[in-house]
Amino acid sequence: MYVQQHYYKMTLLKKYSLTIIGALIGAVAGFLYWQQVGCASGTCAITSSPVNSSLYGALMGALFANIFQNDKQN
Repeated sequence: MYVQQHYYKMTLLKKYSLTIIGALIGAVAGFLYWQQVGCASGTCAITSSPVNSSLYGALMGALFANIFQNDKQN
């Protein structure tokens, strides 16, 4: 049972690795954008907080990386 679960997790990681890497790069880019540019007035919805900026960057990175992922149909 444990071997099947481990195999299933590794298969998912392998299948979505490009999307996960894109999300990580996007999160770092979002944080760096908040740190370097940010929002002076504090009224910006995305860039006013490092969490919001990082989550938005992760979402955009994952979506962008997902463009290049191949989904093989059986």
